[in-house]
Amino acid sequence: MAELVREIEKEDIPVIGELVAKVRPDIKISGLDRLGGMTNHSYKVTLENGEELLVRIPGEGTEEMIVRSDELKSMELACRLGIDSELFYFDDEGHKVMRFIHDPQNMDEEVMRRRENLLQAAEIFHRLHSCGEDTGVRFEVFEMADLYEKIIRDGGVAFYDDYEEVKQNVMDIKAEVDRSGEAPRVPCHNDCLMGNWVLDGDGKLYLIDWEYSGMNEAMWDLSCLSIEADYSEENDNDLLNAYYGREATTEEKKRFIAAKLYVDYLWTLWGLTRIPFDGQFMQEYADGRYVRLKKNINAYRQLSSRGGNAE
Repeated sequence: MAELVREIEKEDIPVIGELVAKVRPDIKISGLDRLGGMTNHSYKVTLENGEELLVRIPGEGTEEMIVRSDELKSMELACRLGIDSELFYFDDEGHKVMRFIHDPQNMDEEVMRRRENLLQAAEIFHRLHSCGEDTGVRFEVFEMADLYEKIIRDGGVAFYDDYEEVKQNVMDIKAEVDRSGEAPRVPCHNDCLMGNWVLDGDGKLYLIDWEYSGMNEAMWDLSCLSIEADYSEENDNDLLNAYYGREATTEEKKRFIAAKLYVDYLWTLWGLTRIPFDGQFMQEYADGRYVRLKKNINAYRQLSSRGGNAE
């Protein structure tokens, strides 16, 4: 694995140099550090004048699922709202250069469960969802799921034995929720995993990487964060109440739980599409999502039957 990482970095070096030259043509690179990420190659680049940049090189296979011009629309909105850092360069293939967020803290589920960060996340979501802008980019969960199913079949990857039954359960719950009216579509991030949150040295929280962003129902973002940060019922209630500025209603809580199903349903399929590129790691990622999806189907049914809260 170490040899593979070194080879990838070596191949990326000339690309990084070309990208940095587009925004800082007269300043040399003095340092380069590989950052984390599930599909892309991202780097912290330090210049001789001390400035720090973030450079992203798109991962293999991402061109099948991501429209880079759509990503740019949401990223520019996020930068204007102060949710993400400053953007310097972005091209049609998804290469980008941004201002590196200074002194980033280690980010994990425990950090995102801290009340001060939970409240910041709720405020970020509210700022984004209530900004009143329409990016014109549709994030249609079930259309994307159909696309991912096709990619999975074309890639020769196996579906789960009970997939059709689980899919029907998700569709039945969606139909039940939609009977009370479809939620309005607002700008959403749609991929709020821990690696897409950055806490700077001053304690300010940022939401980064807008590859899957688009107009969606607001509860998707809140549910995605809850899943990724492994929030407890108390955390969920704090998040919802902070987001609404009041106690969430039972109907709002039901939509929140339903959105958890949609999140894991879609990203289970996404994980399966990545298996030909990323192997066993993505199989395990998809498996974990799928197990939780079935667990939350039961949680929604319990909530619906008793008309109260779900764990």
